[in-house]
Amino acid sequence: MEKFTFSYRKTFWLGFGFFSISLLWSIYNSYIPIFLKEFSLSSFLVGFIMTFDNILAIVLQPYIGFLSDQTRTKIGRRMPFIMVGAPIAAVFFLLIPFAKSLNIGWMITTILVMNLAMAIFRAPVIALMPDTVPSKSRSKANGVVNFMGGLGSLLAFLVGSKIYDIDKRLPFIAGGVILVVSCLLVFLFVKEPPAEVDHSLDKKAKKGLRIGFSDAFKELGVALKELFFSKEKSELWLLIAIFLWFCGFNAIETFFTSYGKFHLGIEESRASFALGLFSLTFMIFSIPAGFIGTKFGRKKTILAGIVILLIMNGIISVLTDFTLIQATLIFGGFGWACININSLPMVVDMVDQGKVGGRTGLYYFFSMLAAVSAPPIVGLLIDFFGYQSMIIFSMGGFVLAFAAMLFVKKGEAKEAT
Repeated sequence: MEKFTFSYRKTFWLGFGFFSISLLWSIYNSYIPIFLKEFSLSSFLVGFIMTFDNILAIVLQPYIGFLSDQTRTKIGRRMPFIMVGAPIAAVFFLLIPFAKSLNIGWMITTILVMNLAMAIFRAPVIALMPDTVPSKSRSKANGVVNFMGGLGSLLAFLVGSKIYDIDKRLPFIAGGVILVVSCLLVFLFVKEPPAEVDHSLDKKAKKGLRIGFSDAFKELGVALKELFFSKEKSELWLLIAIFLWFCGFNAIETFFTSYGKFHLGIEESRASFALGLFSLTFMIFSIPAGFIGTKFGRKKTILAGIVILLIMNGIISVLTDFTLIQATLIFGGFGWACININSLPMVVDMVDQGKVGGRTGLYYFFSMLAAVSAPPIVGLLIDFFGYQSMIIFSMGGFVLAFAAMLFVKKGEAKEAT
């Protein structure tokens, strides 16, 4: 029986976690490819390096999600991971431009440590949403959380692009400070509900993180077995769709700044500002997209969002006027809200409450797998065929995601019992 209730105030405080995560990744994806290009690397190598660090996240995030499900401490299941991972990630994030001034080896090492720390706390901080919100309200709550995430991206693109022109180190310093402050707000104002007792766990589990490693791997194995060998394949098809639409999205997010600079001949700060308009629309429509998903169904809303992203890509592929491209990105932000707001609630509503952290980890496994797979492939295509291949690749990802979603039969909101 769900004893917790939906509160906009509580969800707003919770959203600061995603606010800081989105802000950091937006800065990272906007400027790290430019930094790497300054070392005269090919687009393929840039794409590879952009994903090399995410391999750590792919390996760790599902495991961390399951480990947090099993963890019992005085400050909760998720908070220990947040309070350890966030400060480390913040320090190494702000060090990236300083490491770049030394050599590429120091820069890549700093990026790897930063991403390792991000992987430690990302799944737990996102799992706090379904931990504290009943099933029927999760699309709305995810709208609020992603509104905050959109606000973080917006600040990164609009404000970050301005202070980047003043000093290239400033966005990274500001991002690190904001991450620490945001996660401290989550810790102070979000109270985790008591975890349900799971009698299948060893009694030592209740003593804290010590339970952890063997039980988490066991639960991960069970989840993967359910995913691939159950008769009902909705969860598998949904995760495949998530992988595919993140491939389409990552192609644009990773290379759009480079597309603007090297294909359209505009300054990278202006291209980054255009991505800010995409994030602005995403932010504005995050909460309405949650209401739309609740009223008309999450699956239908996601399918509509995929169609909008396809239209956006198609229009951009034939435009050369950057002002019109900016207007098209504004349109695309609404489609991305329809997709992104309703997908995580679909994933976690396919399982029992006690497995939310693990499924959140799998959600990020498939999305991060796209972040690893897409950029080097798109970079290779750009090296051989030019920047228009970025658009074609993105459209292919969204077309295949649409097809995969047609096989999803579960994941709509459940009534409280």
